[in-house]
Amino acid sequence: MTDHLIAILLLCAMFVIATLLPINIGVLAFVGAFLVGTLVAGVTTRDIIADFPSGLFLTLAGITWLFALAQNNGTIDWIVRAAVRAVKGRVGLIPWIMFAIAAVLTSIGAVTPGAVAIVAPIALSFAFRYQISPLLMGMMVAMGASAGAFSPLGIFGGITNGVVERAGLPLSPLTTAAASFLCNGIVVLILFMMLGGRELMRARADLGEAYPVPHVEIARSASGPQIFGDSEAEALSKRVAKEGGRGDTNKLVDDVSYANMKDGSPVQILTLVGLAAVALMVLAFKMDIGFVSLTVGLLIALCQPTHQKRSVGQIAWPEIMLITGVGTYIAVLENMGTIDFVGNSVASMASPMLAALLLFYIGGIVSAFASSTALLGALIPLAVPFLQGDGGIGAISFIAGMAVASTIVDVSPFSTSGALVLANAQGIDRQIFFKQLMKFGTLVTLVSPLVLWLIFVVIPN
Repeated sequence: MTDHLIAILLLCAMFVIATLLPINIGVLAFVGAFLVGTLVAGVTTRDIIADFPSGLFLTLAGITWLFALAQNNGTIDWIVRAAVRAVKGRVGLIPWIMFAIAAVLTSIGAVTPGAVAIVAPIALSFAFRYQISPLLMGMMVAMGASAGAFSPLGIFGGITNGVVERAGLPLSPLTTAAASFLCNGIVVLILFMMLGGRELMRARADLGEAYPVPHVEIARSASGPQIFGDSEAEALSKRVAKEGGRGDTNKLVDDVSYANMKDGSPVQILTLVGLAAVALMVLAFKMDIGFVSLTVGLLIALCQPTHQKRSVGQIAWPEIMLITGVGTYIAVLENMGTIDFVGNSVASMASPMLAALLLFYIGGIVSAFASSTALLGALIPLAVPFLQGDGGIGAISFIAGMAVASTIVDVSPFSTSGALVLANAQGIDRQIFFKQLMKFGTLVTLVSPLVLWLIFVVIPN
């Protein structure tokens, strides 16, 4: 009991410190994992390192590098212009198209992070170009991915249906799928209306060829020696450059002239084909999106090695530190039994209705920081005793509510979908955007379990 309490209190302290001070919570989480793991759980640092979410690290690094390459060679600008023409300038339709694309991808079997990683960079580039709220656009993608994931073909749907079937409970896959789609859709509709949706529906984009389209920046270069892996190039001062006959700038790294880029250049066509290939290999062949993104990115970079040199510095390193740090800490808590301890304590309560409410909250809160996929398989079995008893709680409606409560919170910047949205933010201060995501994610995490409990547990009974 004491060990679990220490671990939970330390997690709360991390969020307080990260809120009050400009310190990356990922650093706090890595240190917390080290202290709790070695001093409380009694595990070795080798065990803690084994809990590092290497797959997620590869996904975040690979996809942000790939889209930095696409930005630098003008492909993102080309896509934005073409897509706006496709919707005939109706700016208000763009967020809903992003929601639909993400939902369709996950409904046919794409993993939620993969769908978000594919759609979010494009969606947020639209937000920057057409003055759409980045919070609105990011949530359209993240919640769209969650909305479609419980279809019978979806990853979440397959996991949930399999767990329910093994537990011997009544099964209704379409009820769960419909509940997920409708609940996520209602939330983004409310958000759409609150964040300028009515004005967006009246807005029209100028599609004239003469209309100047500024460069869309979806990634920014980091700074400092050796950030690009070439210390000599970065250390070359103006004085040394002049003495070497290179003028005022370091020509070892090409400057990008976005104004001179023409739509449909060979490297842009290659990049567009590469992005399509990533989507195909991830969705159809279930290949790892991190490795696939790095492979396609390498092929693109080889075409313009000096021109694309800065892209490594545009990988979202602060966001990667944040999400992998928190993921490592949560893994330590799972291994020391803290998550199971909390879940079992709730499931053993005398009141089934109160136990259901607390399970909804556990699903929402834990999923906001950890894997929704793993959580779904763990929480539903905990509810089997009171679902099979005489508590009057219907299994089908409870499972639908639990499924939504455990995934709608993926908008949190500490969850995979939210982290991918944060990593692809552009045109605004990422620290400000992080706080916006955290406020919205906290609101959803605190309010949605109660609302879903009322809808799926209290009202049916």
